[in-house]
Amino acid sequence: MTSLATQGFTPPLRLADFKLAAFDMDSTLIGIECIDEIAALADKGQQVAAITEAAMRGEITDFRDSLQRRLAILAGVPAAVLDRVLAERLRFNPGARELCAALKAAGLKLVLVSGGFTFFTRFVAAELGMDFVRSNELEIENGALTGRVAMQDWGDICDGAEKRRMLLECCERIGCTPAQAMAVGDGANDLPMMGVAGLSVAYHAKPRVREQAMVAINAGGLERLLEVVRPG
Repeated sequence: MTSLATQGFTPPLRLADFKLAAFDMDSTLIGIECIDEIAALADKGQQVAAITEAAMRGEITDFRDSLQRRLAILAGVPAAVLDRVLAERLRFNPGARELCAALKAAGLKLVLVSGGFTFFTRFVAAELGMDFVRSNELEIENGALTGRVAMQDWGDICDGAEKRRMLLECCERIGCTPAQAMAVGDGANDLPMMGVAGLSVAYHAKPRVREQAMVAINAGGLERLLEVVRPG
């Protein structure tokens, strides 16, 4: 497995030909799966991590089902655990800030689209200068997680289909085609948005995702994408 692999096109591509970049969050822009870290701090880590890993590998194909199963395990966990995960465990992956800064400098709009939670996407989006965000809102009652997500104006769970819809919706909003968009992710639920984007990028991804992506960054940081899609 090479450290940087491409297929389906001849690099380098011109960054100026792209208008939008959509990113997954957990294990792509940041080095953790937030739901696993919440569970670990609540002493429910093994139960939740096993479901997360199976879903990421594509063995559980219904993300909605896998998320609901994991959240149910977390019912009753104090909401203060979210603050601990943010303060103690959330770290950006290498190159995340550099890549996003370079894309913004080239005029691209950035989209954060995550099966994770708004508590964390708000922070990540602010740090990286995201223009659009879609993620799940944890339901909290009496200071504790209920084990459910809250309904938002677009729906309740941001799964693979919703990621795809969000990418297409953002393309329409800024007046570009999906061919002018890139999508970056690592797990099976990123494949629907990667499949409609003009450039699909797998970052330290599961084998199924790596095999289908046009660019696979298997070693090094996210900034390595700039070796393939260059300014100018």
